[in-house]
Order: sequence, then C-alpha cells, then structure tokens
Amino acid sequence: MKNNRLITFLMAIGLMVLVSCNQVKTDLTQTPFIPKPVSVTATGQAFKLEKTTVVYVQEGLEQTGNYLAQSLGKITGTTFDVKKSDEVPAGGIYLSLSAGKPELGNEGYELVIGKKLIEIKANQPAGCFNGIQTLLQTMPVKAAEGEIPVIATGTVTDYPEFGFRGVMLDVARHFFSVEEVKQLIDYVAAYKINILHLHLSDDQGWRIEIKSWPKLTEIGGSTEVGGSPGGFYTQEQFVELVNYALERNITIIPEIDMPGHTNAALASYAELNKDGKATQLYSGTEVGFSTLWAKKEVTYQFIDDVVREISAISPGPWFHIGGDESHVTDSLDYIMLINRAQEIVTKYGKKVIGWDEIANATPVAGATVQFWADVKNTTMGVEKGAQVIMSPAKKAYLDMQYDSTTHLGLHWAGYIEVDTAYFWDPASYVPAIAKENILGVEAPLWSETVTNIDEVEYMVFPRLPGYAEIGWTAPANRKWDEYKLRLAKHGKRFEALGIDYYKSTLVPWE
Repeated sequence: MKNNRLITFLMAIGLMVLVSCNQVKTDLTQTPFIPKPVSVTATGQAFKLEKTTVVYVQEGLEQTGNYLAQSLGKITGTTFDVKKSDEVPAGGIYLSLSAGKPELGNEGYELVIGKKLIEIKANQPAGCFNGIQTLLQTMPVKAAEGEIPVIATGTVTDYPEFGFRGVMLDVARHFFSVEEVKQLIDYVAAYKINILHLHLSDDQGWRIEIKSWPKLTEIGGSTEVGGSPGGFYTQEQFVELVNYALERNITIIPEIDMPGHTNAALASYAELNKDGKATQLYSGTEVGFSTLWAKKEVTYQFIDDVVREISAISPGPWFHIGGDESHVTDSLDYIMLINRAQEIVTKYGKKVIGWDEIANATPVAGATVQFWADVKNTTMGVEKGAQVIMSPAKKAYLDMQYDSTTHLGLHWAGYIEVDTAYFWDPASYVPAIAKENILGVEAPLWSETVTNIDEVEYMVFPRLPGYAEIGWTAPANRKWDEYKLRLAKHGKRFEALGIDYYKSTLVPWE
C-alpha cells in the first residue's frame, strides 16, 4: 500500500515538473526579449524546428531568407532550404512584405508563431530582418546534439522608438581588422542596432585608403596608440565591410575628423600644415593639439578628395566630419573650415553629421549635431535647424569604466555601470531638446585603452543591449528592475557566443 502511494506521489511530482517545463516552453511572454517588443501575446502551444523545416520567402527577400537559414543552421547544425513563394505555405517559416500596417513603419514587424507555421510580416525588408532577430532569441545560441528547438506560439508586434540606433567604433587610436569589425557587426545586429559609425582618422592613425593621397595610409596608417604598427582598410576592404553590414540591416557611417584630431594627416603631407613642414607621428593619447590650416586652399582640395572617394563607396546617406576638440584652431578659422567642409559633403550627396561643436558654424540643411558634452552647443544646433544624435558621455560612452576596479577604460566623464547606462531617456535628458529634434541614439567606443576584440567585447557587453533597448523601446515600457532580469538570461547567450563580458554584480546572472 505504501509503495502504491509512493509511486502515485512520484508520478504526481513528475507530472508537475512536466507541466511546469511545458509552460515555460509554450508561454511566449516569458521569453526575455531585448529590446523589449511593443506587445507579446501567447497562445500556449509550440512550434518544433525540424530538420525538414523550409524557409519560404516572398520575391525580393531572398537575402534575408538566406540569413535566417544560415542562422538556424548555426543553432542546429542543419542546412535549411530557402524557397520563393508568393503564397502563404501550410507549414515552415514564411517571410513576406504583407504587413499592411502603417504603424510598423520601415523597421517594424509582426511575428506570428503557430504550431505549424511561423510568419514574419513587415512593410520593408528591414522589418523582416528585425523580426528574425526576435525569432532567434526564442531559441538557444547552440542547440545540444539531437535537440529539436521548441518555440512558444503567439504573436509579437513591434516597431522602434527611434530610427537611428547606433554604435561607434574608434579604429584610429587602435586599429581593428576586417574580421574583428565583422564580429562586432554580428553582435550588435542581434540587438537591432542599425548604425555602425567608424571613426576612421585621428592623431594616432589614418585608417582608410585614399587613392589620390596615398601617403595618408603609407605614413599616417603606420602607427597607433602605444607605438605599435597600425593598419588601414583598402577601399575594397571597406566596401566588404559596408556590404557585410548592409546584409545585417546596418548602415556604416564614415567619420573623418577635422580640423582637429588630424595629426596623422599632417604627418603624411607637409602642405597641410601652416608652416609647410610635416609633423611627427603621434602615439600618445592627448587631444586638441592638431589642426588643418583653414586659410590654405590645398586643405579644401584635400577634404574634397577624401569626401569624394569615401562617399563613392559609402551608400548610406551620412558623412561624419568630426569637428570636436579643435582647441588650437582659431574660432573664425574653425567656422570657415566647417562651413566649407559641409558644402563639400553636400556636393557629394551626403548629409552632414558632426560632434556638437559644429553648431558654432552654420549647419547646412539636413545636418545633424551629435551631442556628447555641451548642452549649449547642441541646443544652438537645434535652434539653427539641425537634428540631434544623443550620445551623452556621462551615459553613453562605452569607453568609460564600469567602476573604479575596471581594468580597461577611462573615467573622465564618470563611471558607467550597467544601470547607469540603461536608466536615461533621450527625449528628456536635455529639456530644451524634444523628441522631434532627435534622430536617435548612439553609444561610442573610443579606443585609447582598447586594443583587441576581446577588450571591445568587455566594454560593449552587457551595456550594449541596454542602449539598443533605449533606442527601440518606448520609455514607458522600460524599467530597470524588470530589464535586469531579462539581461541576466542573456548571459548564457554571451557565453555561448564566446563574448568576454563584464559580469556586473547589479545583474542576477543565471
């Protein structure tokens, strides 16, 4: 009798465990999505990703479908077929531009997960790509051998708060290879980041080939902070990066800083200097000591050639002209040079972006001021008709240390722990700058202390998902106490991807 009761008890416990596990697998609302979607509803069933699952795509979405198939292959170790179809299939995964919902905009999507069919519907391919990232977060990064991923059924309806959601990588202070940049692109794409701003020139190095000024890379690209050999991207390599990013819904914005942060160029060409003498190469970390000479016409021929060649291989709409920390440039000369540089950028069909100091000049139509330090400059830019990218150093600089014990980074703008990075609202951070003035959000990583991709990972993660959510999710749907629990579950994803992340004690990592 006692044995029968024991067996009954054990069976009940087993059933409870089974039901509990099943609830986890079939409740889509329990998935720790980052960024947090606009809405998630569950229908209590499950879709099984079988080896025979086919990815169907509407015509024009073949590239997006191939990306999904390859991503699923990395998870399962299986090859998935991609087939074109103008009709909704009975089963499998189907990508289509059939959302028909204006509120989704260009990047929103509807992800409908049924027991037999998963549909990702959007107005534009970018929306389908974003829907794919949400779908991938319902599965492990790598399934165990023989495991069939099970996806909870339901519907996700989603669209971003801001259209510009960026990360900046400084490849000038320390150079990063094509493969390292691609690795970063893959990581940030998973969180619906759609902009990679590359800081391509500074005092310590010039990182992109300019065919009409070959010494820029021959001389200017030969060193970096600390004196190690630097490096540069050929134009063909830059195109490779641009295309790789575009396949992941990311636009690369090139930045050539001017008139300051230009010692690498000044060391390469004597005629760019006021006295006609080339400077010495520089591998330190001081700022504000270099300047292009605004009163020389060769300076503008130089800027024209650089902008022309880079614009020709940059299909995105923007060109960043820097403009920060020009401490030794006379104020009138600064205004003259920035105004003429803007004219050149506009001539080659690009929109101007510059750090907030460029507001002291006259922003051209369509220009954007990137707020990093000076509220007065940024507010002036808005008054002059410019839009704003929010990158406040005290909140958004990825090169700031997490705390006083962090072995990498700086702290001149303060320490930025994971909660500090997350807990701010771009639309209310500066009272005089309203949401309608803001193009979006960007988190810059300056590389004075960062020398390789592992160190990049450490400074970027786990803050990057928070910046992605700030750019994507409405403030009313963002709460730190709830977000940190979702972030905690992403620790396993970081580890599975080999990301060397900072394990903040503020997050209850699983």
